[in-house]
Amino acid sequence: MHEADLRQLLDAVRDGSISTAEAVTRLRDLPFADLGVARVDHHSQLRLGFPEVILCEGKTAEEVATIAAHMAERGCGVLGTRCTPEVAAVVQQRLPRARFNARGRTFSIDAAKPRRLRGRVAVVTAGTSDMHVAEEAVETLRATGVETETVYDVGVAGLHRLLASRETLDECDILIVIAGMEGALASVVAGVTGKPTIAVPTSVGYGASFGGIAALLGMLNSCAVGVTVVNIDNGFGAAAAAALLLGKLRGEEAP
Repeated sequence: MHEADLRQLLDAVRDGSISTAEAVTRLRDLPFADLGVARVDHHSQLRLGFPEVILCEGKTAEEVATIAAHMAERGCGVLGTRCTPEVAAVVQQRLPRARFNARGRTFSIDAAKPRRLRGRVAVVTAGTSDMHVAEEAVETLRATGVETETVYDVGVAGLHRLLASRETLDECDILIVIAGMEGALASVVAGVTGKPTIAVPTSVGYGASFGGIAALLGMLNSCAVGVTVVNIDNGFGAAAAAALLLGKLRGEEAP
């Protein structure tokens, strides 16, 4: 339930157009609904501005579909991350509106009342190999109502590619920079643009990258101002943080 919907419901009870019993019925799943396989946090919409997200990893396809169906029935937007094609097939059989992004390993269903935030976020990758993390971020931004630009394959091995997209980066409010190997791109982008930058290290790289640890340490030690770092391969976490920042700092929803 959105905050505006809750206010409308309470106003209706106050003026007598809705009975207290009816209001209780509508609020029965707040703050959460116990489905047996999961306790779905419906209070997330009020706290964060967007619904709880389903981490598909570790759940059966049927469990994911059950949670998604419950959320969709309430008119919530639905986003599932770390979703395999097999799980997506079961979800789409039950919910044909679900859209699967194979590269980003996500599925999503649009909310009955889509949210639109003011501002724009750019998702930037060092290489094509980082795009699976980038697409998770893009789908998360879309689900949380954020306008998104993508600038892919512009790593430090050829900085002229990044500079060719300078205008796009300058037009965005927050930058999500995704890189493996040594993770240098985040420092370069933040230093060149002066924009708030959320850095995402990826597990892309040869042996000495240690599954993304080298990129993580490089980003944590950035000398550029305004770089914040999330966990390895965590495109969702970066995008959720960007959406929260836009929602709190830019006046919430766009007209």
